[in-house]
Amino acid sequence: MKQQEKGRGKLDIRVLFTLAAIAEILGTLLIATLLTALLENLLHEAIEVHPLVWLLLFGTTIGLTAATVVNVLLLRPVVRLSRAMKQVASGNFAVRLTTNSVINEIADSYDSFNRMVEALGETETLQTDFVSNVSHEIKTPVSAIEGYTTLLQSTDVSPEQAGYIERILLNTRRLSTLVGNILLLSKVSNHTMPMKQTCYRLDEQIRQAIVLLEAQWSPKQLDFDADLAEVTWRGPETLILHVWTNLLSNAVKFSPQHGLIAVALKQTDGRFEIAITDQGPGIPPEEQERIYRRFYQVDSSHQQEGNGLGLALCKQILDDCGGTIRVKNQSPCGCRFIVTLPEKMTGEEAKQEEAHGTGK
Repeated sequence: MKQQEKGRGKLDIRVLFTLAAIAEILGTLLIATLLTALLENLLHEAIEVHPLVWLLLFGTTIGLTAATVVNVLLLRPVVRLSRAMKQVASGNFAVRLTTNSVINEIADSYDSFNRMVEALGETETLQTDFVSNVSHEIKTPVSAIEGYTTLLQSTDVSPEQAGYIERILLNTRRLSTLVGNILLLSKVSNHTMPMKQTCYRLDEQIRQAIVLLEAQWSPKQLDFDADLAEVTWRGPETLILHVWTNLLSNAVKFSPQHGLIAVALKQTDGRFEIAITDQGPGIPPEEQERIYRRFYQVDSSHQQEGNGLGLALCKQILDDCGGTIRVKNQSPCGCRFIVTLPEKMTGEEAKQEEAHGTGK
């Protein structure tokens, strides 16, 4: 009943096009007749002009007028709808559309869009709450297992038992990392993570990330070639550190013994560019678009340690900061991840960061 009342006084799109076509024909004939009569009166003599000439001339005029009307009534609302859909695709479920359009289909499409976005938002909220609650529930016992296992290492045990303890500790830490990444990615994806902006040195942060991973690269006796320009940047410091630790951890993981990892930071075309290059096996070209998917791993055999969330997390953080990430293979071996960050976060990214930082 409400839908019927809502549709009263509005036009069907097929009726609109029919009326536009009729108006164009009648308008063309009317204007052609009036102008012919006007010229005859001015020149005081009969004018014979082929009807097709008038139809072509005034048909063009009426066509342009009709195109303008169609643009206002149809194309602009469609463009608004397209832009709103792109916002929803990027994870913004707060967007809503209002219209005073007299066309039924436009009004109905906007109404359906708003109901769809509302339903998606509710589903996303339920999913986020579920992931958050489950992650917290798992994290607590996992932390306890890790703590007790660490204590067992300091007791007198046989070599065989020590091996079992080491395996338990290794897999417990992997599970703890997985749970932490799931929780962090959920918060970042749904913009519930505090993202306070601070001014800090990017080059020093990258060096800090290298030092934090020393326990990973030291046993492989890897070398680092760091060519880092002094760069001060304003952004979410804690989250960006996750980007460097994930990318560097991947480089360490796939680098051969005694390999070299090159890290470069420079300013180019109004952006900061960070490149991390390893000497590993590289990534097949057909896999390079998929590596940012959640839980996707190039090594499907899972022989390499990892959970397939690191690159997904990196991309989500960089997207929120207005940055980019891409990968390309090096010759003869290895691959290079290239990250770009804007010199200054502007527009939607800055507003979003400020809102998160203040808890709005």
